Amino acid sequence: MADRYRTVDVPVRGGDLRVGIWEPADAAADPAAAPTVLAVHGITASHRSWLSVADRLPGARVIAPDLRGRGRSNELPGPYGITGHADDLVRVLDHLDVPSAVVIGHSMGGFVTVATVHRHRDRVAGVVLVDGGLPLPIPEGLTPDEVTAAILGPVQRRLTMTFADHEAYRDFFRAHPAFTDWTDATTDYLDYDLVGEPGNYRPATCFEAMAADSRAQQDGEDWLLPGLAALPPGTLFLRAPRGLLNEEPGLFPAPWVAGWADRFPALGVREVPDTNHYTLVFSQVGTAAIADALATVEANHR
Repeated sequence: MADRYRTVDVPVRGGDLRVGIWEPADAAADPAAAPTVLAVHGITASHRSWLSVADRLPGARVIAPDLRGRGRSNELPGPYGITGHADDLVRVLDHLDVPSAVVIGHSMGGFVTVATVHRHRDRVAGVVLVDGGLPLPIPEGLTPDEVTAAILGPVQRRLTMTFADHEAYRDFFRAHPAFTDWTDATTDYLDYDLVGEPGNYRPATCFEAMAADSRAQQDGEDWLLPGLAALPPGTLFLRAPRGLLNEEPGLFPAPWVAGWADRFPALGVREVPDTNHYTLVFSQVGTAAIADALATVEANHR
């Protein structure tokens, strides 16, 4: 569906934010009348992580930014932080004349989604959280930097690496235990992620942005719980039973998620079997579950 896809640069603090847009597949359809999904990627990802999901939503308009410090927005300056990303999202909606959208966030994008609910509730028509957006079960006594290292250690190391070419980067991920469902969309996502010159390519994500946003996820007293309390009725949380390294029980153990759902009645939970934190947005099983969740939430808010 390449003909649906285009990119725009949206003015934000410090420069331009790159935004991918998939318009409705029906060329005669009015994009303003189509269901609009604002898709928010994870901590070292880009808007291209939503390609397979967009392909499953031919009748929708899917708007997906490269968050500040990532993708082709990687040179945007700090300060970074979850609430800053939320404000950038609203600038995207303003630029595209979108009054409100169903917001879906994967991983860190789930936290950005919750912050958007807290700061800009009138712009959020519905919410889907994809293995992100709830407080993380973190052992007591760890510093923020220790938490980042414990959860994202392999990710941190990758951001310091260089790669000779795109194939070398693909090979790096082919050996990754969580990338178990390789598709053309996976290749597209990884190829887009590299910046630099042949022989000295590197991942696009700014290390300082990743570190700052990881700390901000842990220090969300002012927005995280209030944002969860303000979630629109019918919000769905999609849980992957396995984590960043394909391990069980994953980032959000089932009893942990159930406890938060009991606390916040607007939150419904769906487990997506046979997925991990990454295959939720790349595999056929994961993207089908996401498309179904979005259809449910959109129908509830018509």
